[in-house]
Amino acid sequence: MRTYLEFEQPIAELEGRIADLKQMDGVNVSEEVQKLQAKADQLLADTYARLTRWQKTQVARHAARPHFSDYVKYLVEDFTPLAGDRRFGEDAAILGGPARFRGRSIMLIGHEKGSDTASRVKHNFGMASPEGYRKAMRLMDMAERFHLPVVALVDTPGAYPGRGAEERGQAEAIASCTEKCLSLGAPLVSTIVGEGGSGGAVALAAANKVLMLEHAVYSVISPEGCASILWKDAAGKGESKAPEAAEAMKVAAQDLLELGVIDAIVPEPLGGAHRDIPLTVERLGDAVETAIHELEGMSPDELRAHRRRKFLEIGRAGLA
Repeated sequence: MRTYLEFEQPIAELEGRIADLKQMDGVNVSEEVQKLQAKADQLLADTYARLTRWQKTQVARHAARPHFSDYVKYLVEDFTPLAGDRRFGEDAAILGGPARFRGRSIMLIGHEKGSDTASRVKHNFGMASPEGYRKAMRLMDMAERFHLPVVALVDTPGAYPGRGAEERGQAEAIASCTEKCLSLGAPLVSTIVGEGGSGGAVALAAANKVLMLEHAVYSVISPEGCASILWKDAAGKGESKAPEAAEAMKVAAQDLLELGVIDAIVPEPLGGAHRDIPLTVERLGDAVETAIHELEGMSPDELRAHRRRKFLEIGRAGLA
């Protein structure tokens, strides 16, 4: 059963009527269904053509949006998950391991949010602890040793802020993982596939090529967190300032491309990635393959210099 967001209710009503008509026995309703379907398709196109940044945030958080496990299923073959940071333990919020991607070996790393209540709890809603980032560094070291391109899929509201995580060195782990990305002697391609929240996202996204799905979001803090700091906005107390914060922070892919934070936008199917997961994964795969191809042949020092130039130039677009 499809889940609709609040702003999609007019679409939900039309598609609900279509579903009811299709279930009617002994009545020829094909013509009426076609008319309603055309109307629903047009309404969907019009709605998604003018999404606000807050609505894009809602789409990026959609429960049915493809997660790491979906990309493993549709994007790669022979994925071998590797566990543990060799210091403390395993963190299920970040998964990774070697895989075959369109005929080449890669190291695939990414956040996993989970798809139902049990898996979301298991994966801590994609909020990684220090051991998750240390595992990611271990896998990057392995990729560099065996000359494998690293593909990172970012989808997290942020790193886990719990007391245990802080006691085990959360800030140091995020900083070290970011440094590892910047100093990596192998090609690194990162894609923001859902939420890119704060340092928890940057730790896997300091890449040679940073891609972003059309309706993903990427920001230093969540809109709700920004609103709580700037306007003392508390959930359930009056009208939320989160939509205003989302607009001010320019969290959308289109904003970030203009600022030079990302390198390319991967188009999503009409209505968002959750409406056609295989097509979304295919388009992302095409973009990742192109990015890897552009980086092939570069030496480790050239890859590091490329990354350094890229991040020094962020925000300078259009200022010359």
